[in-house]
Amino acid sequence: MTTDTAHRVDGARPADGTGAWAVLLPTGRYEAERLVHHDTLELTGLTDDSGPRPGDRVAVLVDAPPRLVALGRVAAAAGQEREDPDDPQSERVEAALVVAYTRRAFDEPVPAEALALDGPVTALAPSAFQELADRLGPPPRRRTWLVSLDLPIEAASPAEAVRLFWAYVQELGPRELPAFVSPSGDELAMQAFVLGAEANQDPEEDD
Repeated sequence: MTTDTAHRVDGARPADGTGAWAVLLPTGRYEAERLVHHDTLELTGLTDDSGPRPGDRVAVLVDAPPRLVALGRVAAAAGQEREDPDDPQSERVEAALVVAYTRRAFDEPVPAEALALDGPVTALAPSAFQELADRLGPPPRRRTWLVSLDLPIEAASPAEAVRLFWAYVQELGPRELPAFVSPSGDELAMQAFVLGAEANQDPEEDD
């Protein structure tokens, strides 16, 4: 698989909406994108005018080794974002690149070792992008899941218990609190998930 970098030599580039790019997630961002559903990916510090433009197709990858985790299209940047998406107190900075997700594979990344990445953003030939997209196969069938989060709360009233519940959820989040999920109608198949992965919650089985 090869990349198309001719636009860097002669200054020419495809018209808006016809380009294709590989975007490499910054260190630590993969986990943040995997833990919480986002409609868009916003990245800063990418100011090259010859880079992606609205409508261009994007393959989102993680490195070491290269793996495809999502597909999307470049959307027009609007407003500002947090410098650290996991820290609501971090400073706001301008969003330089916004990718609207069209397909996600964060839980089962697809190998892409043959792809030669040239920094955080790499131009791709249309055939190279299509080869990556084809590796994902057809979208999996969607179904209904029951997801719950149970916390024992000591409080003086139901309203106070609810307030404490949301305080704990905001403080601990998906990195510490186990969420329980089961297919609708099959509660006996319930599984616990922490950090976006199945986690055993039976201490007897750990012995």
